[in-house]
Amino acid sequence: MSSNIKFPLYSPGINCEVNKNCTIIAADLRKEESTLAVYESKEGKVFQKVEVKYTTPDFASFADLLQSFIEDNALQGVKRLSVAVPGPVMDNICETTNLPWIVNLNEVKGQFNFEKAFLINDLRATAYCLADNLESDFEVLHTSAHSSTGNAAILAPGNGLGEAGLFFDGKFLHPFATRGGHTEFSPRNDFEVGFYHFMNKIHGIVTWESVLNKSGIYNIYRFLRDVGRHREEAWLSEKIQNNDFIDVLVEVGKEKSSRLVTLTLQTYLEYLAREANNLTLKLKATGGLIITGEIIDKIYSLIDKDEFYRNFMVSDKMEHLLRDIPILIMRNQKEILEGAAYYGIFIEDDLHD
Repeated sequence: MSSNIKFPLYSPGINCEVNKNCTIIAADLRKEESTLAVYESKEGKVFQKVEVKYTTPDFASFADLLQSFIEDNALQGVKRLSVAVPGPVMDNICETTNLPWIVNLNEVKGQFNFEKAFLINDLRATAYCLADNLESDFEVLHTSAHSSTGNAAILAPGNGLGEAGLFFDGKFLHPFATRGGHTEFSPRNDFEVGFYHFMNKIHGIVTWESVLNKSGIYNIYRFLRDVGRHREEAWLSEKIQNNDFIDVLVEVGKEKSSRLVTLTLQTYLEYLAREANNLTLKLKATGGLIITGEIIDKIYSLIDKDEFYRNFMVSDKMEHLLRDIPILIMRNQKEILEGAAYYGIFIEDDLHD
């Protein structure tokens, strides 16, 4: 990462003796597939020792999932647990439609005799991953010689739309979660008014999450096909029916063999740039914008960086602020797990997400 941008996270426990050579179970819970891992701390960093993926709906509760992980790996004596969840956290409890069950770490802590157990929003966990990330984990979408310090922002489209901020206190960054993905999408022109009505019939309230998540990119495709009357070739229809939609978009997008796919990607990336603009302005994220998540990792090679930056820059009167904000793509696929582990060892505050 040639931009040399640093993210100095506030890590109050990094020099505490009790946190050195510490072992922790970290979990990244998802609706369909969850990942659990064991990490150890050394010299202010976390290192993974074990990782196992599980089909989330196969388990009646998080406690059952955790029990399987502990038994599968013959774990003994691990006294800390840190769990990242795709939803809001209050009092170490998360109830969200993005998981098949309520996660109550107060109960789990007692059931498994953990000394410390933490529940953290997945985007906030992603922010803590910045402490351990290498330059090779980033791709530069835009940088400037006039970059400044300040707040930072994270945008992550996937099954949902995660948005987080990092407050700069003058010396350190303090990550916090938001529910910004649930703000409403606003059309700018007649084409987008048509798209809004199309989405309104599906969702009622049209949020940025419903536009930019996995189902959103498919609905952009459907709108262009069904309302915009762009041709869907028979071979393309067959591919979509038999494969992951985003994987098909990437394959066909690289081949440039379908105008419909090209327009879908262009439209999606324009909307993503606009929401990146919204988030950056709301948080005054002069310290940088990080875009990450499963969708971006897959379509990264198809992003026209100059076009994305032009769409990001569109503003009524804030171009001067947006101009010098660094935009980075983070492609560390273990970011949530690593961030949860780092948080559970070196941060361990009691903030709500």
